[in-house]
Amino acid sequence: MKARPGVSGFTFVRDAVRLDYPIVESIRSALPIVDEYVVNVGDCTDDTLEVIEAIDDPRIRILRTDWNPERFVAGATNADQTNIALHQCTRPWCLYLQADEVLHEEDHERILDAMEEYGPRDEVDGLLFHYNHFWGSYDRVHRGHNWYDRDIRAIKNGRGIRSYRSAQSFRRDGRKLRVADCGAWIYHYGWVRHPEVMRRKQIALDSLHHDREWVNRKHEDPGRPWDYGPLDRIPLFGGSHPEVMRDRIASKDWNAEDYSDPDHPPDHEHLRPWCRFHSFLERLIGRKIGGYSNWILVE
Repeated sequence: MKARPGVSGFTFVRDAVRLDYPIVESIRSALPIVDEYVVNVGDCTDDTLEVIEAIDDPRIRILRTDWNPERFVAGATNADQTNIALHQCTRPWCLYLQADEVLHEEDHERILDAMEEYGPRDEVDGLLFHYNHFWGSYDRVHRGHNWYDRDIRAIKNGRGIRSYRSAQSFRRDGRKLRVADCGAWIYHYGWVRHPEVMRRKQIALDSLHHDREWVNRKHEDPGRPWDYGPLDRIPLFGGSHPEVMRDRIASKDWNAEDYSDPDHPPDHEHLRPWCRFHSFLERLIGRKIGGYSNWILVE
């Protein structure tokens, strides 16, 4: 039996219960392939800490932090909190999942095989993952031009790599990382919530990126449920979900369509003509045209 690569999982989270983040599912989805999981828990107003403690796995190491409101600009605090967790990782490989990102068990061996293959290759800094962005329902997944289709979720430890901007990705001394595509998928559930909770989550997220005046202007009616818009514009998802998501998916008792106003559709970017045109072209040619690419791909 071949030796497994040493892997540290890491993440940060705050108010996961109040904002309905699948943090427990996220952590459990990675536990089978990590030696430790560093969880940076912020100063919560709910039972997030107790929920994570209840997982009761010796590999989980919890950090407690207070978030600095002065860093609530352009998502800087997200990178700060990511880096706090990353700094505590002790294994050669560091696997990062945000609180609404989940791995599929079918990808576990693929990830470990890629770490074993690219671990000795000094020119490789990390691994690239593909993305399923679910929207409004567990059977609708974004494939449009305005949604990133890949990003870095595993990096090598001890190279000075740090979280980049709003913690979406990573860089090394400000430079893009050289990465290999591992072929595994991230299941991103950040946009599947009851519309009332989705509004709360978006206000909380926007508050980490913009000042109070901007947030108040964007959410003039904070009690109004989030309008996902027409879901028939979003492609159906034909695959299977991670097993750890089974109970959460089964417990869904709302329909996004019940909270939409077809006569006054929201101004989501994927509904705008320019974006729909770009998305149509990309479907025709089978690849992205420009767009997000925060890496240098190594063959």
